[in-house]
Amino acid sequence: MQTQGDSGTAPAGGEHWERLAPGVVRRRLPGWDATVGAIAGTDGVLVVDTGSSLHEGVEIRREVQELFGLPVTHIALTHPHFDHVLGTAAFSGVQVYAAVGAEGLMAREGEELRHDAVRHGMDPDAAAEAVDLLVIPHHPVSGELTVDLGGGRRVLLANVGPGHTAHDLAVLAAGEREVVFCGDVVEESGEPQAGPDALPHAWPAALDRLLSLGGDDAVYVPGHGAVVDAAFVRAQRDALAERFGVS
Repeated sequence: MQTQGDSGTAPAGGEHWERLAPGVVRRRLPGWDATVGAIAGTDGVLVVDTGSSLHEGVEIRREVQELFGLPVTHIALTHPHFDHVLGTAAFSGVQVYAAVGAEGLMAREGEELRHDAVRHGMDPDAAAEAVDLLVIPHHPVSGELTVDLGGGRRVLLANVGPGHTAHDLAVLAAGEREVVFCGDVVEESGEPQAGPDALPHAWPAALDRLLSLGGDDAVYVPGHGAVVDAAFVRAQRDALAERFGVS
């Protein structure tokens, strides 16, 4: 079945979205330039990350439903930072996946998520609302897990971390043009950010796993910035290894 997203034309709300492959799109959100993605089958849509607020989550849900004419049935959270997870409560009844351990961290550290959002300039009331309704992932991913969206569309979730955080999940949409959503393990619009929860010694190995997952011909979608290729990911891996003194 051909979805609306395969036609090459976008209905209302679709102007924000970049088509990467049939049934695979992504959007760069304003503010922190965080990427969200969507992968459609015939039965539903998997959304990759949900933005920094309930307002962004609602907008993402509405636009994705307009693009594909299908409900959002699954969410994959690439890592537990506020700008990638705080919109999840806008998706009622959706199954939420994250790298194993993210669920415990988010359950324990909701207040830290709120503080981090406010430190980065988010409206305090919006941050508090999102954290009050914070959705803890239902399905921890250890190793790899496949999600069936119908019509032959199977999406691979891979725990590629630790690296940018202790809980980094990549999402592979297979097809004639394979697309890998990398989260902040890869960043294009600036130097990769190593915060207090990063594991710098392990980050280059996470990028090796990412490259093994997608291969040389895949499209790689950073957590922030423009779409890149395997050569960019490999160069970022080498730069991080030099930066952190890792072979």
